[in-house]
Amino acid sequence: MVTVDAIGPVRVLGGADASSLRFDATRTVHAAMVALDAATLAPIGSAGASRSGGLPYIPGLLGFREVPVLARAFAQLPVKPDLILVDGHGMAHPKGLGVASHLGVVLDVPTIGVAKSVLCGAVEGDFPDTPGTRAPLVWKGAVIGMALRTRRGANPLYVSVGHRVSLGTALAWVERTLRGRRLPEPTRLAHEAAARVRLAAMAAAG
Repeated sequence: MVTVDAIGPVRVLGGADASSLRFDATRTVHAAMVALDAATLAPIGSAGASRSGGLPYIPGLLGFREVPVLARAFAQLPVKPDLILVDGHGMAHPKGLGVASHLGVVLDVPTIGVAKSVLCGAVEGDFPDTPGTRAPLVWKGAVIGMALRTRRGANPLYVSVGHRVSLGTALAWVERTLRGRRLPEPTRLAHEAAARVRLAAMAAAG
């Protein structure tokens, strides 16, 4: 896992998310990858995949459950992203290797963790409800990510290094892709796409 910038020109952005039912006996995970033009944020490709029989839902070990199917969706993308925003944690994880970092290492593609809740650590310092406000996420005396207010009255996001990006670069890309919403456009579209993959698979299964 590389925690400094090792990234070339970003012309295509990716978004990645997985969807599943926690108590599904088949242990099926549905995943989606989307590709966007980095300059306009217009969608230019998407792919989905499903996988059954993987690990059960174990908090803190989602990478081992989700990365295989996310990698399958990535392989099917018609255009490959230069940078992927992942719905989940990067190094802001008890093991220092959340799903965003795990995916980045497996694919050797720069990734950013964009999570909606804290897995470990605590937000320190003033953190007013003002869009653009940042506060460090600290665990065991080290900054492992940054809490970011993206929309007034909404819960913050927790941005962390995934692979081959610095925290500053990660924050810049998240803020650049917000479009006035709580979630950055790549993960927002990936979340919607993953839900569609899950619903289609459930409908096909009857």
